[in-house]
Amino acid sequence: MAVLKIKIVSIIGRMDDLDQVTAMCGKSCVFHPDNALSFYSDTSDFSPLNEENPYSEPLQQLADALSSSKKKLELLSADEVSKLNMSTEELHSYVKFISSSFSDLQNERVDAQQKIQQYTSQIENVSHFIGLNLNLDEIRDCKYIKVRFGSLPKESYEKLKSYKQNPYVIFFPSTSDELHYWGVYFSPIDVVSEVDRIFSSLYFERIRLAELTGSPETEVEALRKKLNAETDRLKGLDSKFEALWKKEKSACQKVYSWLTEQFVYFGIRRYAARYNDNFILTGWIPADKENYFKKALNKVESIECTFEGAQEELTHSPPVKLKNKRLFKPFEFFVDLYGLPSYDEVDPTPFVALTYILLFGIMFGDLGQGICVSIIGYLMWKYKKMPLGKILIPCGISSSVFGLIFGSVFGYENALDPFYKVVFGLSEKPVAVMKPATTNIIIGSAVGIGIALVMIAMLINIYSSLKRRHYENALFGPNGVAGLVFYGSLVVGFGGQLLFDWHIVNMAYTLCFIILPLLVIMFREVLGGLVEHRLNWKPESWGGYIVQEFFELFEFLLSYASNTISFLRVGAFVLVHAGMMMVVFTLADMSSGIGYVLVVVIGNAFIMALEGLLVGIQVLRLEFYEMFSRFFDGEGRPFNPVVVRKEQ
Repeated sequence: MAVLKIKIVSIIGRMDDLDQVTAMCGKSCVFHPDNALSFYSDTSDFSPLNEENPYSEPLQQLADALSSSKKKLELLSADEVSKLNMSTEELHSYVKFISSSFSDLQNERVDAQQKIQQYTSQIENVSHFIGLNLNLDEIRDCKYIKVRFGSLPKESYEKLKSYKQNPYVIFFPSTSDELHYWGVYFSPIDVVSEVDRIFSSLYFERIRLAELTGSPETEVEALRKKLNAETDRLKGLDSKFEALWKKEKSACQKVYSWLTEQFVYFGIRRYAARYNDNFILTGWIPADKENYFKKALNKVESIECTFEGAQEELTHSPPVKLKNKRLFKPFEFFVDLYGLPSYDEVDPTPFVALTYILLFGIMFGDLGQGICVSIIGYLMWKYKKMPLGKILIPCGISSSVFGLIFGSVFGYENALDPFYKVVFGLSEKPVAVMKPATTNIIIGSAVGIGIALVMIAMLINIYSSLKRRHYENALFGPNGVAGLVFYGSLVVGFGGQLLFDWHIVNMAYTLCFIILPLLVIMFREVLGGLVEHRLNWKPESWGGYIVQEFFELFEFLLSYASNTISFLRVGAFVLVHAGMMMVVFTLADMSSGIGYVLVVVIGNAFIMALEGLLVGIQVLRLEFYEMFSRFFDGEGRPFNPVVVRKEQ
């Protein structure tokens, strides 16, 4: 249960050296900056640094210049960037040159693409009217007749017969497809509104050809010439673009990388504070990187650095980075979903890892399906780098182990009987899930596992609270010593009587181990105030306090019961898995030959997907609601050092 040890570093120096200091802090890749002003009570003589980042505009110019192309600006290594031999003025001048060059070419490309699109659309529209033997210029000169070009659905064309009494409702088709006719209709100017209304009701879609000249045939030919010219123009621009990119790619990438570095390093300045001609910069670094960080900053002689343990600055919420073993590390994904622990809080990752693997295996116990889950998890991680993949690998192994215990291989409940006989001398598998006697044991064991995990969560809470000096929560809280005594007493007293015929629950037992812990929980704030020497330990109204605490106590009692009962689902899913596989084989027995095989294969795949998802969610629910809620706050913030390149 490890949270990476970190230290807070305070850097004081001259303003003239601030840029050099921020660059070194950024290059170290271990510096997490924080607001310097928040560490001082009196900030009247300090002023924040809110300058505009001078590298933002040129960086954006470069990005915008290539944003519409398929060319990607990539960050080069620090060694390659260090070889860049340009002054700041030359760099800015180069950015303007590159931006304008690429932008001009891109603007021309956009213009050519738009004209290509325009001409293509016009050719498509005009082509529909080839064969009408009309002169567009003559039509445009008509003063008393209006002409409408467009498309008419074939269904509507048939309906024109109902307008025979109107001599002007006549449509002259030219071309057609499966759904439409393209053509023209004519109308005297004095009745054009009525005719337009009729054709509109028939879903006529007008196509405007006002800007075109000549016949449709000649216009299509002219448009195709224009289209070819613009296509050739676009190819030429693409060639120029490629040539320019080939020539400037190396320098452009170097400039982009340098600007990105400076942009990031300058961004650290906003965390600093100014005091006359001096600056103060504060941040966090891993404790084991102190010497490395000192060495990096020793190049600036005018600065002073001080290092303190983060434990001394808990009021400023030190950032957190989890540090776990290889087996546990993938389960940091689940912890992040809930929230990072505070710096002085226990890291729950190992607990989550062990309990999640255990519960998943029990609830999804099948040797064959477990192996498949592990393989799927491996492939998810290897090819997609999905964090869930590394979690599924140990979960699948756990499923296989419990599948070995339950004797289930892809739902075949007796497939391992020969193995048990040869290895252990057993006539059948040790745990027959569907036998009534075994079912009771499974349900009881699930509750027992839940009780054990709840009590472990309480112990973790006691340890964590004592570590953080939260004595009220550790000693008197519902998940502290008082809660553990109460819950444990109920388990031992009533569970012992039920299972082992113990008769230890008497008046003295009830008063000492049940009633007294409940009273301690009820008055935990008062007792905690006395232990922690709080001045305001007395409630404003004892009557109001007792009423409020009584109802909270009732809520706590319900939570003890509900949390314990929730673990019944562990045993329930063991039975559900066996029951679902019985359904699959029942359906398979209704088929024969290849049908039987297909039903079994598809059934196994379906159950692996469905039940695997349900089990994964249910186990996570148990982790979050039944266990995390007892000892984990999850109010920490992540440790995010300034890093220019992800690989750093």
